Amino acid sequence: MTPDTVMTIGRGALELALALAAPLLLAALITGVVVGAFQAATQINEMTLSFIPKLLVMTLVLVIAGPWMLKTLIGYTRELIMSIPGLLY
Repeated sequence: MTPDTVMTIGRGALELALALAAPLLLAALITGVVVGAFQAATQINEMTLSFIPKLLVMTLVLVIAGPWMLKTLIGYTRELIMSIPGLLY
């Protein structure tokens, strides 16, 4: 196993982690901005107000994107395990 191979595997893992985290992070970001704008417009300074909408939106995104995320993760893991014999020469 060469250093280039290790770097390729590591890069693929980081790209996969970014792709899997992106839907949840974007949903939390958008929800936070919307709730923050609502709080600024109504001058409600309640710290816990943004928690429940973020939790609900992230749960909804996880229900919708969960099968795709799981399928992608299983595919990457399967590909990585199947490539082990070729990496051990």
